[in-house]
Amino acid sequence: MSPMPTKVLLVFPLFTQNSFWNLGLACQMAGARCPAPPLGLLTVAALLPQVWELRLIDRNARSLDDEDIRWADLVMTGGMVPQQLDTLTIVERCKNLGKLVCVGGPDATSSPSVYHSADFLVLGEAETIISEFVSAWTNGSQSGVFTAEKFQVDVTKSPLPRYDLIDFSNYLYVGVQFSRGCPFNCEFCDIIELFGQAPRTKTSTQMIAELDHLYTLGWRGHVDFVDDNLIGNKKALKQFLPILAEWQQKRRYPFKFSTEASINLADDAQLLKMMREANFFVVFIGIESSDVATLIAMQKKQNTRRSLEESVSKIYGAGIFVLAGFIIGFDSEREGVSGGMIDCIKSTSIPICMVGLLTALANTQMSRRLEREGRLLADYNDPVPERGDQCTAGLNFIPLRPRSDILEDYKKVLEAIYSPEAFFDRLTRVSAALRNPDLGLPNLRALAKDITFFARLSLWLIINRPPGSRRFWRLFFSCAFNNPTALECVVMMTSFYLHVGPFAKHVICDLEHQIASIDRGEHVENVN
Repeated sequence: MSPMPTKVLLVFPLFTQNSFWNLGLACQMAGARCPAPPLGLLTVAALLPQVWELRLIDRNARSLDDEDIRWADLVMTGGMVPQQLDTLTIVERCKNLGKLVCVGGPDATSSPSVYHSADFLVLGEAETIISEFVSAWTNGSQSGVFTAEKFQVDVTKSPLPRYDLIDFSNYLYVGVQFSRGCPFNCEFCDIIELFGQAPRTKTSTQMIAELDHLYTLGWRGHVDFVDDNLIGNKKALKQFLPILAEWQQKRRYPFKFSTEASINLADDAQLLKMMREANFFVVFIGIESSDVATLIAMQKKQNTRRSLEESVSKIYGAGIFVLAGFIIGFDSEREGVSGGMIDCIKSTSIPICMVGLLTALANTQMSRRLEREGRLLADYNDPVPERGDQCTAGLNFIPLRPRSDILEDYKKVLEAIYSPEAFFDRLTRVSAALRNPDLGLPNLRALAKDITFFARLSLWLIINRPPGSRRFWRLFFSCAFNNPTALECVVMMTSFYLHVGPFAKHVICDLEHQIASIDRGEHVENVN
């Protein structure tokens, strides 16, 4: 029986606004409302019957009104841990208005019990299970849990995301996905639990079709490959990159790409060259710690087999600049871990570093170990609304070191790396080290977006004169004279810093309050 027409409202929940990744000022400079559209929901939308009428509301870009909910026969929502509170709020609003709600996504998959109030749960990768949900709905079911078998999705059959459902003007960048899964086995990571350790990749034909679709719809500029480790399957990636580079060249590079990769990217000069020729310009790398014992304990041994400074330098030499993640709070850490982390960030000259507190994510090797050891806090998986992401809401377990010592080390790192002097010193070294190849004449529409972004940023700096603005202008003109191809890095990293610098001050203030609370004996740790 063919599915009956159904009006479906897809709702992407709010991320906490108190977050490292908010990027509010960078969005403002681009005329955007939030960083990126919900690629997962856009993919789910493409999996639903074509006769269904779909609307999508991104709560990070616009409000969700009761009339929106009343229009729908069914509401579908879900997201990640930082969206958990808003997802639950959406479920409650819909049920109060008499609407059935289906929740999916990574957080529901890892913590389904949190969403017991939802009518339907779709857990795991949607491609293999959504048809069962559609069939149940068509046959009049009012509730149900539909669980996909792990790691069985053939991503070569994943559909073209429904980019037509979004307003591109709301976003700083858009996302595409080439692969799912990561070959490594980091104890704290939930990616291998959700997508496995055998990376599955789309075909080159699929990826070009997605990029063609974005191009036809009018998008120009930043496109993020949302893969958790783009180089997890190097063989497949090397087959795709020349095709991508040719597509870009024919259109005068309408897109510039970012992604996430492991540090062993630096070992492959050919791969770095191929990525740059396809116009990859930035990569996020999870360094996590500079301490070898800690890297081994977290099962991130790949970071111990090389000089981090030399590895990052090789990536700069290929014309790609680096963002990085660092974590504080591992059991193997010793007093003074902050000094080694500060030195690592300085020596690698990474301008923007996401430094956070270790968080036991649900359904990971780490959370299972801590539960066996009786160290998980009773509310370890509950979001903390007044804080936000792991920058302030981490350490949701009993650490082996005194909690106040860990928070003090964290505070020292943030104070050291996000002063204007320290940030612009690192950015100055990066701007001198980057070696960008000449890719020919740029796409005019993409160039126009970059010029508009710079004009808005310049005006904001002139009017507001934040700390470090003079350093920016000195660096900008020096870079324009000595290495103009690095100007994009200088402008983008500065726009990020204008959010991250004040955010770091906020986190430091929060840490001081937490430390004072511990000193007063007010902090109580209740385990499961």
